[in-house]
Amino acid sequence: MKYKTKLLADRFVSVLSQWPGVECITLNEAARSDTLDPYYAFILDIFHSGPIPQAAERHSQYGEDAAAFETSNRGDKDRFLIGELPVRLEYKSTQKIDELVSYADTKLDSLWFIKDSGTYGFYRLAHGEILFSRNTWIRDIRERLDNLDNEFWRQIRDAHQSKMEHFLNDLGAALFQGDNFHYLISSALFIKTACLTLFCINHRFEPSHRGYYKQVIGLPVLPESFSAQLGTFLSSETEVTQERKYSLAQLIARGIVSL
Repeated sequence: MKYKTKLLADRFVSVLSQWPGVECITLNEAARSDTLDPYYAFILDIFHSGPIPQAAERHSQYGEDAAAFETSNRGDKDRFLIGELPVRLEYKSTQKIDELVSYADTKLDSLWFIKDSGTYGFYRLAHGEILFSRNTWIRDIRERLDNLDNEFWRQIRDAHQSKMEHFLNDLGAALFQGDNFHYLISSALFIKTACLTLFCINHRFEPSHRGYYKQVIGLPVLPESFSAQLGTFLSSETEVTQERKYSLAQLIARGIVSL
């Protein structure tokens, strides 16, 4: 952990851990990079089983240098600046988390509740650095996530793969119609759902968007030549035409479906 990040972590954990309802605090991986990285953000997930202070009281406890404070409409996300560093504190109910995880491990007949929201929430649960834990709750959650049944991954894969094929069709239609706007949107949605499908095939939760490329090309199970195809698909070189990208998309999709 970088020095400035550790100072912030120690500062906020010392405040948040005093609230009786707080069970666990984890640090998001966006804070692992250098503070000069444009992607840097100090993000804490605060899991609570009881009430937390109202927004105004929370703000007062963050410190006088917590500038440009704002909170979400539901009061579960606070954003502000400490100097030039962006800080985001997200408050999450342990009861709600338990319910979401139950859809993945014990209530697969209700899995449709979370199919559209993806698995990024599970990724944060599994990979956040634990800064404070009042009990075994977070470790129990992680054990459940580590032992998800193959049926969970199959159903999530089927959902994302179906969307991938849908966006591939949209991509072809946009190319035929000369619709550049729809082509761009379909390209982005196609490659995102293609990556999501590959994460499922490899039994991996999806990372944040900034981590997609690095993590997906490092997966152990990939179609032959996928990394090269993906690199060309993402290229901004003028010789890689829309027709060429559509052909690549077809190859990518066929390779993924065959796995």
